Amino acid sequence: MNHYDYQELCSNFEYQGEYIGARRYGEGHINDTFLVETTGKRYILQRVNTLVFKEPEKLIENVVAVTEYLHNRIISNFGDPYRETLTLIPTKDGQWFYKTEQGDVFRMYLFVGNARSYQTIENPEMFYKVAKSFGRFQNLLKAFPADKLHETIPNFHNTVDRYRLFKEAIAADKAGRRTEVLEEIDFLLKREEEASLVLDAIASGEIPLRVTHNDTKLNNVMIDDETGEGVCVIDLDTVMPGSMLYDFGDSIRFGASTAAEDETDLSKVEMDLGLFEQYTRGYIEELKESITPKEVELLAFSAKLMTLECGMRFLTDYLDGDCYFRIHREKHNLDRARTQLKLVADMEKKMDKMNEIVLQYYEQ
Repeated sequence: MNHYDYQELCSNFEYQGEYIGARRYGEGHINDTFLVETTGKRYILQRVNTLVFKEPEKLIENVVAVTEYLHNRIISNFGDPYRETLTLIPTKDGQWFYKTEQGDVFRMYLFVGNARSYQTIENPEMFYKVAKSFGRFQNLLKAFPADKLHETIPNFHNTVDRYRLFKEAIAADKAGRRTEVLEEIDFLLKREEEASLVLDAIASGEIPLRVTHNDTKLNNVMIDDETGEGVCVIDLDTVMPGSMLYDFGDSIRFGASTAAEDETDLSKVEMDLGLFEQYTRGYIEELKESITPKEVELLAFSAKLMTLECGMRFLTDYLDGDCYFRIHREKHNLDRARTQLKLVADMEKKMDKMNEIVLQYYEQ
């Protein structure tokens, strides 16, 4: 990234107080993030990664639309809109981002104080509270016209299209690796007919098109330092139209696994039913009035679907020669793919119990 004078950059925004300084902040891998100190409030300054988000104007239009809607909903619920959702700071010429002469795109948010995000689940109760935060986010946006949002990453959770790309990668075998992953290829191809279940339900109207976050990891919820409650859902760059099942399923894929995403000892990889229950309980508590019967039917399955899709993406990249996901060792993407496929296999064994848990909390 270019070296900028951050005081000069910040001077383009309508922040309060006098500039003191800025430092790198957080552990995000996509955007460059800085905490800005002033004599007034604190702010987040962020450079949008335009290699990932090729149309940043559309991304920011989505964020503006969703946060303004959330502000109004939170006020009507007698909450604090400056703490319970992100607040964009406008530029001095009335825009929501500033573009430098070099073409870099910056935006500024009000900092959410007395709260932090966590990289790992410290206890099951934390996972429950994170689920409530994502469920509340979904519920607040239930009446938002999702079809008005831009698709900032086309076909992001189009599992049918992911299979198309996967089969193209098998046929091309660019890196000459196909023969070493025949077992993994067979595992994925045997489950292809399930890939369209959510897409078909959206197309038929059986489940509604909703606003989805699409990156429902633990670290995208700010946890209050005193109460331990989830305060604010952050990182809205992948907010798009889709299904709540994508958000729920990816949370389970990431948060209920007993091992790291790139664990090489597959005997350590399972889906923790206790964590699944905690997340399901919190999510349904917030959404019970708006979740549809078809979404309930597919909720447990969505964890398997999102895990299958993720494993397929890792294996596709391995077949293509590791072009998309950053790797830190030889066969890193293959290790990642194998953990996901092991999780899928474990979920299949536990699916009846997972469905029982969903119904238990839905019918309470």
